[in-house]
Amino acid sequence: MNEVLIDPEKLPAHVAIIMDGNGRWAEREGVSRIKGHTAGMEAMKEIVRKASHMGIRYLTVYAFSTENWKRTMEEVSGIFKLLVQFVKLDLSELDEENVKVCVLGDYSVIPDAAKKSLDKTLKTTENNTGMQFNVAINYGSRAEIVRGVNKIAEQIRSGEIEGDVTEEMISRSLYTGDENGNIPDPDLIIRTSGEERLSNFLLWQAAYSEFEFTDLLWPDFTPEAFEQLILDYTTRDRRFGGRK
Repeated sequence: MNEVLIDPEKLPAHVAIIMDGNGRWAEREGVSRIKGHTAGMEAMKEIVRKASHMGIRYLTVYAFSTENWKRTMEEVSGIFKLLVQFVKLDLSELDEENVKVCVLGDYSVIPDAAKKSLDKTLKTTENNTGMQFNVAINYGSRAEIVRGVNKIAEQIRSGEIEGDVTEEMISRSLYTGDENGNIPDPDLIIRTSGEERLSNFLLWQAAYSEFEFTDLLWPDFTPEAFEQLILDYTTRDRRFGGRK
């Protein structure tokens, strides 16, 4: 598929991805789950590079959910070690590509080495003006909404907010709000591995998102497959509840 077939004016501004299937890929290949996550990390790097080169302004990936802590300690530890490795090997490229990295979620509770790596990434790329790459870590959308509502409640108690709570207030209180530059709602949400659900991901923000589901397991998801789904998106007629 040739990239020039995609009309730049029809590109989604914000693409979010539920990267699913690392474990099943590992089982299929007869390797450990950590090797599946390693392959998934390599796939993620390729998609970040592709999205940036295509001109997509925001890319959000669901890297580690609040529910993922239920996995074995070995697997969780391995995932965060991969995160540290990713930062060590790829931070310079992200910076050279002018990519700005942000975190969605409460990453204060993750292992210290991973937290330090993320802090370094955020600091190094904070002034970059290219694609914003949002990594959802220890993220759950219901917890995000509860956190936001509590922030608003505190502002009401302090007198900072008067009158009715609005949709705009709630949007600003989320991880995608003020603290990360008011990230627009995702135009397109992609999920790999054949599953067709949100799994507590961007529930508020997905109100009018388009969806693409693919049977490809995440490590098999190539830049070419990504580009094809973007092309499919550009053919859709988005009415946001209105009529033609």
